[in-house]
Amino acid sequence: MRIGQGIDAHQLVAGRSLVLGGVEIPFDRGLEGHSDGDVLLHAVASALIGALGEGDLGKHFPSSDPELAGIASTDILARIAARVRERGFAVANLDATIVAQAPRLAEYLDKMRGVIADVIGVDADCVNVKVTSTDHLGAIGRGEGIAAQAVALLAETGK
Repeated sequence: MRIGQGIDAHQLVAGRSLVLGGVEIPFDRGLEGHSDGDVLLHAVASALIGALGEGDLGKHFPSSDPELAGIASTDILARIAARVRERGFAVANLDATIVAQAPRLAEYLDKMRGVIADVIGVDADCVNVKVTSTDHLGAIGRGEGIAAQAVALLAETGK
């Protein structure tokens, strides 16, 4: 068994769609980033990379690479999930938390969970996605950005 954790945060900006967990959320701003800015999928991918002991997300998907500009985070996660399988592991459990003051996200959590499960190739009951706020404390509490963290447990498949 291997455990990895990941965290990501991005600023909310005008003129971008808000994508979290591979789901487009109606909101007046989106997350800034070289990719689509999906902090939830970035945290999940980072947790998987960490469990493999293979550095961080920037090592695999550098923001300096112009070919990665605008890449969908579902593509990033799919590539990392393929690496997990190549190394002879499977995701046994994944727990993720979105930290956001706004918008309200509870109604989208099941859909995010389903997207993540589909992309990494596991049953949805192996994935948990939840949301919390900072009760108006700090930059996230002021609505300036959104963060996410994730913990992944990998099990060896024997392959």
